[in-house]
Amino acid sequence: MASWTGVGSYPWEDPDEAARTVFGELAQLPHLPELPARGAGADIIGRTASLLVDIPVEVQPSGWRVARGPGRDLARAGSFLSYDLEAVERHGAGYTGPFKVQAAGPWTLAASVELRSGERMLGDRGAVADLAGSLAEGLRAHIADVAARLPGAELIVQIDEPSLPAVLAGRVPTASGYRRIAAPDPAVARERLGEVFAAVAEAGAVPAAHCCAGDVPIGLLRRSGARVLGLDATRLAPGSDEAVGEAVEAGTGLFLGVAARERAGVSDPVGTVDPVRELWNRIGFAPESLAGTVVVTPVCGLAGASPEGARAALEACREAARVLRDDPRG
Repeated sequence: MASWTGVGSYPWEDPDEAARTVFGELAQLPHLPELPARGAGADIIGRTASLLVDIPVEVQPSGWRVARGPGRDLARAGSFLSYDLEAVERHGAGYTGPFKVQAAGPWTLAASVELRSGERMLGDRGAVADLAGSLAEGLRAHIADVAARLPGAELIVQIDEPSLPAVLAGRVPTASGYRRIAAPDPAVARERLGEVFAAVAEAGAVPAAHCCAGDVPIGLLRRSGARVLGLDATRLAPGSDEAVGEAVEAGTGLFLGVAARERAGVSDPVGTVDPVRELWNRIGFAPESLAGTVVVTPVCGLAGASPEGARAALEACREAARVLRDDPRG
């Protein structure tokens, strides 16, 4: 496993600049960049919706909504993804090694996309089941496409679930905002996630999960089939230590966020990795195992950073990874 990578999004709008950056700055584990500043369809929800099979969507003032048929919004989202894949194919020609792609997970999609009635899909169990199946089928095709463009790549598919903690806690509001949508049964939550992770694995890629909230359901994600977990190390509370320790003991890889979106410089890489060292110390694993288990990342996506801040965050990740490799004990 490589020692540092990005989460997914960046502030740039040019796919060539983004692809050049990820293959240059993240040579050990580049990934497919997301450039949401280009507008609707380049965001993570629109991009993932373009992968769905037989569930067309469109943009409404309130966000993405299920449509009667494919339209220009879906075509634009597909075009953005095609531009990004073409740029990666150009700049990654001959690349061999791990390569990561990202997509929104079924519960974040269900909490974000509306039915034609205007209510969120999350409130309709049948719709959520259809959505998970559609996403699983779309990811199979997406993985095959990326593999054909980068034949030397070992693909990792990161399923982004930023809304999962709110979904599980019943905190997602209805369209009116006066009520909250009931939390799904944990077994159902696991089943929907498991369907997606299984499809990724069956397509020959490594299933990963990312959530940069402080209350990540680590055990649920791992039991659902995630073989890599992306977490914000600066927000993990000691209450998560047992779940993290069990994941490491089970062979689960960790992508740990340590670098902020905006940094004046990288003069303190030791301070940057302190959350990782403290976590490792709390769960009682040998410091020497850090470099082989942990991949360093920014704390979350970099879409909200300035271009200079995004590059500084990637540089901070590289320096933090060097410290963990060369001086794991501190």
